[in-house]
Amino acid sequence: MKIIIIEDEKPAARLLQRKIEKLGYGITTLLHSVEESLEWFQNNDHPDLIFLDIQLSDGLSFEIFEKIDIKSAVIFTTAYDEYALRAFKLNSIDYLLKPIDEEELATAISKFANQFQVNSVSNLDFDAIKRMLVNPISKEYRKRFSVKIGQQIKVIDVAEIECLYSENKGTYIHTLDNRDYLIDSSLEVVEAEMDPKDFFRISRKYIVPLQAVKEIHVHSNSRLKISLPTYKADEVIVARERVSDFKEWLG
Repeated sequence: MKIIIIEDEKPAARLLQRKIEKLGYGITTLLHSVEESLEWFQNNDHPDLIFLDIQLSDGLSFEIFEKIDIKSAVIFTTAYDEYALRAFKLNSIDYLLKPIDEEELATAISKFANQFQVNSVSNLDFDAIKRMLVNPISKEYRKRFSVKIGQQIKVIDVAEIECLYSENKGTYIHTLDNRDYLIDSSLEVVEAEMDPKDFFRISRKYIVPLQAVKEIHVHSNSRLKISLPTYKADEVIVARERVSDFKEWLG
């Protein structure tokens, strides 16, 4: 099976490549832009399957297929929210939501291998998809939190956050001035609201911002230990299953 990945973020492309290769499939090439993809398709045999990110560095990936007649099957990889995903579901378009789960990836490839409901690029109405993905490029991430302190409301800018953590069924913000604030959201909800370029879920207990990572040390059982500027309540450990993704996130 000939598979290619079109993804503008090179660490994300390499991570997806490793996950696919772990399932026993080879990747022919990694492409990162509309221009690069157009040149590649003009000079190479087209693949059986394309893992396709929508927003590339120089435009929407749809532009590739508007200029070249490609009959490959396509699985979208997307970070869009639940409302945009309805457009994919209603039109039976295969997609994987970032960060890509290995089990869901295996299911998607198996579905293609068995030729069940996998769309050919030539059969997709890209104009219709673009209309349904209302303003797909400008996803807004959380910029601040409002927390209640007695009878007052305090606003915390995300730039003030040293880490977010869960404890005793509560979710807390720890700020760079060494204070803790209880918030109403679960860590799972907060994770989806934060910009993934700046914040990373290192374990079930912690989300850390890149700006607050002071030092990184090798820890037991192939894990990593992070030193933060002021948070000393507990060891901040990158879970073993998240170490590889964490290193990719660091760049």
